[in-house]
Amino acid sequence: MVNSTDFAKRLQKILDYYSLSATAFSEQIDFNRSTISHLLSGRNKPSLEFVMKVLEEFPEVELYWLMNGKGSFPSEGNETEKTTPKKIVSEASSNSQANLFPDEKISKEKITKEIVQNTNPSAIERIVIFFKDGSFKSYE
Repeated sequence: MVNSTDFAKRLQKILDYYSLSATAFSEQIDFNRSTISHLLSGRNKPSLEFVMKVLEEFPEVELYWLMNGKGSFPSEGNETEKTTPKKIVSEASSNSQANLFPDEKISKEKITKEIVQNTNPSAIERIVIFFKDGSFKSYE
């Protein structure tokens, strides 16, 4: 289970790393400012949607570091070069909606690969796949 206080510290570290205010961060990942405030205060735990948006938008953030503090931030391969979040780069180069997330498929593949590599198969209890239409499929 995610410790809200520790999660808030890691979220603040992300904001500091990118030099973003909570408001700018909420706009960057397209989430309510109040949600960010509640997460930073430790009042609420993060939703799956929130975590996925952070991972898609900020390539240096590793899933296990964000959720449990295990691993590193920024991720090992990106320490020497700080990457600008994709949305800012895309909006600067083009206002086209189609170009906002050009690497979306790669990001999902990276996340899946990271989960598979860093998880003990016997520790997996259930896998849930969420579809864009709001439905889901659960595998146990």
